[in-house]
Amino acid sequence: MATTLMRNTAPREHPGRYYGFMSAVAMFAIAGSVAVTVVGGAPEGGWLGVPFAFWLTAGLAMVAELRPTRWGGLWMSPAASIYLVYVLATMVTWGYLPALIVQSGALFLLSLQLKASAWRTVFNLSQQGGALCVAWLVWNGVTGSEPWSGTASQVFAVFAAGIAWSLTSWLLVSVRQALRLGGGFSDLLAQWIRSEWALRATQISIAPILAAAAMSSWWLVAASAIPIFSVYRILQAAADREREADHDPLTGLLNRKGFQQAVDGKLLDAAETGTAVAVLILDLDRFADVNSALGHEVGDQLLIELAHRFEADKPKGKAIARLGGDEFAFMWSELDGMTDPMECAREIRARLDAPIVLADASVEVDGSVGVAVFPDDGSDFQTLFRHADIAMYESKQRASSFARYAPEFDHNSPERLLLLGDVRRTLDHPDSPGVNLYYQPQVRLVDGEVIGAEALLRYHHPERGIVNPAEIIETAEHSSVMRMLTERVVDIALRQLRSWNESGYHLRMAVNVSVRDLQSPEFTDFLTERIDAYGVDAHKLQLEITESALMADPRRVVVNVQRLSDLGVGISLDDFGTGFSSMQHLRRLPVTEIKIDKSFVTTLIDDPDNAAIVSTTIDLGRALDVEVVAEGVEDEKVRKQLEGWGCHAGQGWHFAKPMAPDAFERWMADHQRDK
Repeated sequence: MATTLMRNTAPREHPGRYYGFMSAVAMFAIAGSVAVTVVGGAPEGGWLGVPFAFWLTAGLAMVAELRPTRWGGLWMSPAASIYLVYVLATMVTWGYLPALIVQSGALFLLSLQLKASAWRTVFNLSQQGGALCVAWLVWNGVTGSEPWSGTASQVFAVFAAGIAWSLTSWLLVSVRQALRLGGGFSDLLAQWIRSEWALRATQISIAPILAAAAMSSWWLVAASAIPIFSVYRILQAAADREREADHDPLTGLLNRKGFQQAVDGKLLDAAETGTAVAVLILDLDRFADVNSALGHEVGDQLLIELAHRFEADKPKGKAIARLGGDEFAFMWSELDGMTDPMECAREIRARLDAPIVLADASVEVDGSVGVAVFPDDGSDFQTLFRHADIAMYESKQRASSFARYAPEFDHNSPERLLLLGDVRRTLDHPDSPGVNLYYQPQVRLVDGEVIGAEALLRYHHPERGIVNPAEIIETAEHSSVMRMLTERVVDIALRQLRSWNESGYHLRMAVNVSVRDLQSPEFTDFLTERIDAYGVDAHKLQLEITESALMADPRRVVVNVQRLSDLGVGISLDDFGTGFSSMQHLRRLPVTEIKIDKSFVTTLIDDPDNAAIVSTTIDLGRALDVEVVAEGVEDEKVRKQLEGWGCHAGQGWHFAKPMAPDAFERWMADHQRDK
């Protein structure tokens, strides 16, 4: 397992050039420092005769770096380097070597605070030592080695020296970064200048004031610390605001923005060291139930308690975020001790095992975890995050604790993503054509009466023509488009139901709903509002739900299905017999109807096993006082057999294929005449 971060290693392509450049910088700093010291000579009063103001200045420079300030405006600098003010003031008052000592001491202390490696510390000492050489040469060239007296020309020289120091330091670090990451250094240098010029200008402008104070009285040096540390506090406040922008205000964890920054940094390290990074997404089950039953304050306490659990014993380098609502994200790299990504998922699940006591209530917490691993499952944050999200939904559908991303889970190929965008554009405008419903009649077997119809999605693409509805559903179900599509389908279906009622056809309408709809309590509110808006009887609406949808999040779905049933809407368990635990669902859900999957019905005449399944299901429905509808009735033999077994209704091409609204009404008229 690798243990070295990218910033502590050389690039694989050209390590010789990289280390050669840093060695050259170190030699330049050493030679320049020796030459400048010899030329500059000892300060007035000798090396041991510097006044107390010098030692006070040096001490304040050290204090300034006890708590490094890092903020986004610094781009790639490790900290704000407040010590620059004291270094320039020391250089113009007591000479180069005292300034170098102050700078090196402050920089060494800063390196300890930032936990920089030994060679990085040496390089930073060298490049800033070289920058100080250049600054002293500029200062000496402008002033002619005159002692500090605070004249206008000397103030100008301080500005010139400070600019030279900054440009030299930026240039050397830009070249190193360019050798490290590849590419030219000019863009890096320009970016550095754009991001840090204001801070450097502020520091340089304070240096002459500090120099004048140092030559006058050490008390003034102490007093001048106030405005200098005011700058520090302003930077610290900016850093705090940035931290707030990157963190969730409720739990104190990272938010998505902060999480992405943390992951991006680890991906750079992992790409260079050939190690793995795991991104995991956790979605809690039944969190909406806690809010509904115990209140949002208790729900917030639950999230805070979970954050404390996740943060407990957190290894170094592991990032944890709350993405919003009841979703959390985790990142752990091999560099920080992660060896098995699935072990990370098990650890997260283990933190959910113990119940949480809130408001005198013990709350059981469960959830599903999706895992994606760099580099196998993606090479950037967006891809890894999307793949972890897909794996999390796969985990829900399997009713498992966690799942790692696999390509077969991802239904969003480039072609499907384009299709998703086209569908979204169609749904963005209520009157846009393209999304339609066809209707297939459901016929009561005992007397041939049409009792209802199932609404079946049809989408006409402007270029591809009619698109398979299954492809539309698979493409949209993991996105917000699914909610938009459901709302459009409900609107069309309720409008058609009202039209049938006005035409004298007292039918019921069966509409399929998705996993996302059943998991959302807002769906019931939407449906209530639309039923009232169209003025239809809620009992005429039948929602068809699949067992696979139930398995995605059984407890949350059960609560929402009960709310829909209380509204008066019928609940039909679709594709019965193909799921995992049908008997349990029939016991727990307010089901008014079960639909036998066509895979059993179509071949029941020739397949004794399927015949036994269908007849047993019909008997079960009769015992539970639940209507049974058989899908896939393709011929008269099947229809007669179903009627003989006591099946309530049938649906299939034997009666009629799915039809457009006009064709359906013509078929209804013909069917009534033929009876």
